[in-house]
Amino acid sequence: QVQLVESGGGLVQAGGSLRLSCAASGRTFSAGTMGWFRQAPGKEREFVASILSGGITAYYADSVKGRFTISRDNSKNTVYLQMNNLKPADTAVYYCAADTRSPPIKYLYWGQGTQVTVSS
Repeated sequence: QVQLVESGGGLVQAGGSLRLSCAASGRTFSAGTMGWFRQAPGKEREFVASILSGGITAYYADSVKGRFTISRDNSKNTVYLQMNNLKPADTAVYYCAADTRSPPIKYLYWGQGTQVTVSS
């Protein structure tokens, strides 16, 4: 059974930083794509960032470019999201997602989400 488990969420003041982690188990995603999405209250889930299998090529939503950095450790089957200069608009539940293909076709695996709250 494949599981993605996020951690690292919490409450932080505007301008602060958080680092999210997502550990995968049940299968390896070293040859696939891992990504982060988020969903704010009353809004649809949106793409945040993704990273391809080699760990070099990454994509970001315009709203987080220059502030967030995605990385991965294939030896640990884990993806990270370093979030700096956080803004209240970043408040959301953050979800980790994985696809066995790189580039991705469809994210088939999802975590349960971790809450990030940024206070002004």
